[in-house]
Amino acid sequence: MKKTLIALAIAAATTSAWSQQAPSKFYAGASLGQSKFKGACDSDAGVTLTNCKDSDTAWKIFGGYQITPQLAVEVGYNDFGRISSDASAVVGGSTFAGNAKIDATAFELTGVGSLPLGHQFSLYGKLGVYYAKTESSADIRQTTAPFASASASASDHNSKFTFGAGARYDVTKNIGIRAEWQRYNKVGSSNTGEGDIDVLSIGGLYRF
Repeated sequence: MKKTLIALAIAAATTSAWSQQAPSKFYAGASLGQSKFKGACDSDAGVTLTNCKDSDTAWKIFGGYQITPQLAVEVGYNDFGRISSDASAVVGGSTFAGNAKIDATAFELTGVGSLPLGHQFSLYGKLGVYYAKTESSADIRQTTAPFASASASASDHNSKFTFGAGARYDVTKNIGIRAEWQRYNKVGSSNTGEGDIDVLSIGGLYRF
């Protein structure tokens, strides 16, 4: 009987000590969601847009370091997907039709501030900078004589601010799930097209 009690006590103490161990401060994860290029389907005067697609699947991979229980720093890589639209216009009595596409990706560096709301649930906010690459291409054809056609492409990089907010649920001390909204301010340039990108996503992280 004494041996049984001693064995149970050792097992309980071991379990308690293990549960109290702090998880590693390093973590990594990935998320999947939807991006929206704000204003992408707003047309200029004299231009008619059709079949305009201003959102696409977006994904991110990220890694972070938990400086304190309330503050972390993260780096990440984002693929915002592709948007596209058909367009038509009348210029000088001639009609034109075409199609344009825009792809965007970005690296980011953000600070993450957390507010615990219990043992496993917390809210957080993000603020940082991004470095984006934007690529655009367009095909244009004249639908009246002399029926000319042309194509063009452009690529540019830019950096601006990014911010967001989300909620995290820690399934275990090592595994967390989070839902997030994040905005990337003024991605692109006058050469490729410029606008804010919003991303709604769900992801997971693992603490090493």
